[in-house]
Amino acid sequence: MQSVITKVRHTGQWQPGTSGNPAGRRPGSGEVAKLRQAIAAHVPEIIDRLVQQAREGDAQAARLLLERVIPPVKAAEQPALLDLPAGGALADHGRAILQATGEGALGPQQAAQLLAALGALARVVEVDELARRVQALEDGREA
Repeated sequence: MQSVITKVRHTGQWQPGTSGNPAGRRPGSGEVAKLRQAIAAHVPEIIDRLVQQAREGDAQAARLLLERVIPPVKAAEQPALLDLPAGGALADHGRAILQATGEGALGPQQAAQLLAALGALARVVEVDELARRVQALEDGREA
């Protein structure tokens, strides 16, 4: 192992990749850890006081307690049934999505996601069709 003296440049700076404190800071020695330790002893009293205030009608205390116990409800779009033309072209499917959006059967976000998926499908179909054409040309040259 190299000695510490060889890892220091002549300018007094540590060489890149070499730590001046290889052991690192001791866990729990930072300001946040000290603050947590100071509060930890009083947590049961704080919770009891918040519960008491919430029972007395303090809306902020009730909100604080409920936010920590019950996760917030996230908005979610409900699935919608969509009648796409069977065997129709991709453009027909796109028109059906836009029509369903105009009629209110689909939300704008759902329509945007479906149209993006339809666009991705169109690119896959295009690549597949090109691969078939190239294969047919190669087969024609061999014959």
